[in-house]
Amino acid sequence: MPKSVAIVTGAAGDIGRAIAWRLADGHDVVLLADIDGDAAGKVARDLGGEERFSAVACDVTDAASAAAMAEAAAARGLVHTLVNNAGAAHAVSLHETTQDVWRMDNALNLEAAFLCFRAVEDMLKESRGSVVNIASVNGMAVFGHPAYSAAKAGLLHLTRLIAVEYGKFGIRANAVAPGTVRTQAWEARAAANPQVFEEAKRWYPLQHIVNPEDVANAVHFLASPQASAITGVCLPVDCGLTAGQAELARTFSQSSHY
Repeated sequence: MPKSVAIVTGAAGDIGRAIAWRLADGHDVVLLADIDGDAAGKVARDLGGEERFSAVACDVTDAASAAAMAEAAAARGLVHTLVNNAGAAHAVSLHETTQDVWRMDNALNLEAAFLCFRAVEDMLKESRGSVVNIASVNGMAVFGHPAYSAAKAGLLHLTRLIAVEYGKFGIRANAVAPGTVRTQAWEARAAANPQVFEEAKRWYPLQHIVNPEDVANAVHFLASPQASAITGVCLPVDCGLTAGQAELARTFSQSSHY
């Protein structure tokens, strides 16, 4: 019987690393794919070595590179889980968004998930596997970074498309939408404004922000047999951000209970 393989793209980052570590519970092998193959290799070694964690350099925006990633996964076993985690945001406002940035953000945050899914879909059919797309609260409301946000909104719809069309093969597709996560991606903003995380907390009902392990736990659940009847959904991991803001409710209701 072939080994069970999970693929995590963008695995050299903080969230990717946490997801890879969590998916080792339930999979024989976790393939860490990242455009920086050396960085992915270091993460694989840090997590426990090649027997359980394997690394591959992959440009997820390139179909040939995604196909090579799928071949690397097939050499280790049968893909049961694909986590499309690779992503990045560039221009912070629509005024500053150029055509090149718009296309770049859509290629990385939306088209790449399509390419990676198509690269492994035959294995997912065989395993009756699962796709988990890492979206964002930015795909659900306006929080800046417009090209990234539009792509993440598209990623949510791609999730539903896979769930509906591929459900007959036993493939499940779900999304996780994190809120603010303390990662390397926030370094520039934190350097410019050391209070950025404290300022962000005011908008979250739980009064704190997400950590990478929170995202990883949600991914693990959605990929696991415990979620065998769940497909086509988006699970916000956002400390309540998309549920509403207490500060706004307090203003509208004039109640001190918010």
